[in-house]
Amino acid sequence: MGREARLYKVAIIGRPNVGKSTLVNRIVGRQAAIVEEKSGVTRDRKGYITSWRGVDFEIVDTGGWLEHGDVLEKKISEQALLAIKECQLILFVVDGEVGVTGEDAAVASLLRRLEKPTIVAVNKAESDQRRMAAWEFAKLGFEDIVAISALHGMMTGDLLDVVVDKLLESDLDTPEDDTPKEIADPNAGIFSVAIVGRPNVGKSTLFNRLVGDDRAVVHDLPGTTTDTIDTVIETEIGTLRFLDTAGMRKRVKQSSGTEYYSMVRALKAIDAADVALLIIDGLEGVTHQDQRLAERVDAAGSPVLVLLNKWEKLTAEQKLERGTEAEEKLAFLTYAPFIRISALTGLGVNRVLPAVQSALVAYRNRVPTRLLNTALGEFQAAHPPKGTKILYAVQGATDPPTFTFFTTKPVEPGYLRYLERKMRERFGLGPSPIKMRVRRRSD
Repeated sequence: MGREARLYKVAIIGRPNVGKSTLVNRIVGRQAAIVEEKSGVTRDRKGYITSWRGVDFEIVDTGGWLEHGDVLEKKISEQALLAIKECQLILFVVDGEVGVTGEDAAVASLLRRLEKPTIVAVNKAESDQRRMAAWEFAKLGFEDIVAISALHGMMTGDLLDVVVDKLLESDLDTPEDDTPKEIADPNAGIFSVAIVGRPNVGKSTLFNRLVGDDRAVVHDLPGTTTDTIDTVIETEIGTLRFLDTAGMRKRVKQSSGTEYYSMVRALKAIDAADVALLIIDGLEGVTHQDQRLAERVDAAGSPVLVLLNKWEKLTAEQKLERGTEAEEKLAFLTYAPFIRISALTGLGVNRVLPAVQSALVAYRNRVPTRLLNTALGEFQAAHPPKGTKILYAVQGATDPPTFTFFTTKPVEPGYLRYLERKMRERFGLGPSPIKMRVRRRSD
């Protein structure tokens, strides 16, 4: 653990396509940020905890900052500005191959006005010539300049030495509301909630409303989110980790480049989550792609909440049709609650967290063997199985609740569905998937 177990924030800032995400991956030691030779691939700010010389800090990757641009580019720049405000130190990344540009000068002008400690990382300086030319960037007005190659790892250790030295300076000016906080185990007792769905169904809008911070860039173009945004917040039901995933549009094998890696991460988020929020576009209804994604979420074995979004835009007749259609097309999610919401206006969003809490309680519920078998006897007395007898049952696991029934002969699937329905009602397992196994025993 770092010095006094404190966690600082270091924001990586720069114009598009100078290698910021490549540097992030080099610093954290893994392929954490999506990298592609295309401007604007990183759109939202995202943090990764790392350590150097025993000092822990969070490195915050941001989208390319532009002084002027279209609506989406302006939103990306706003995210970068928010990261700057929250950090104690700025890593200003520039392109040593291209040299100083007008956009670099504009970013530098902004950073100088903010008066935060800033280190200029001159990237792509693989050759001696480029390393010598790196001092050209001194005209941007910053004292600390380090020539590096993020792709090859050259001089990145020296850069991190400068970062740590600046963080540990006794006169480091830390904003009053941004004091470095003690580090806690990021996985200890925190439940993960994945927000999944096709592109442009409102995932990021719901994410922003739930976390109470305009953290994910929201734009009316499909596929704005290209990465999984990981945010831990305190909620009315306790501490939760929200995962806002990229929109799932194609099969993974049919995708390429950024979209491929985005979908791989979205699938990993689904597998790692304790609860999945499946967002359906209420205007379009349940599509074939929605059904395939629902099957994938269901296969992960975690509780699922189906959120029918954009509900405020439907007529009364459309609401009836869309609700019935969703329950029919997603009938295999028998345990999942269907909640009508508007992420844009907040309609029905207040029901989401209580439903998440109910799902988590059910997911981790353990039924005492005595109560389980008492109920099983009542269920068989009210509706006996055909051609067999269930001798007793045990719950072998939670997450999800898993039950084994010991019988004299095989049990019909219809009777198992009956038992599942009755057990959900009796033991409050409604929002959670249930696994049921049958083992035959001789009389």
